[in-house]
Amino acid sequence: MEFSNPFDAPQSRFFILENAHRQYSLWPEHCAVPDGWQVVRQPAPNEECNRWLLANWGGLQPASFVKQGASGE
Repeated sequence: MEFSNPFDAPQSRFFILENAHRQYSLWPEHCAVPDGWQVVRQPAPNEECNRWLLANWGGLQPASFVKQGASGE
């Protein structure tokens, strides 16, 4: 079976990317890394990447938003 979405293909491998707001993204290894993002973990299977994200990412809000909310600004 051929998969049109790389996130659905069980054999796909992904980078974990981070942006300036300390948000993370899974990114297919065969795709160019988009501007504004940097690789923080080399390609690995989806399940391994999800375990890394669970252990290393505390929330979905951008870091700048969390800081503003905490200081009341």
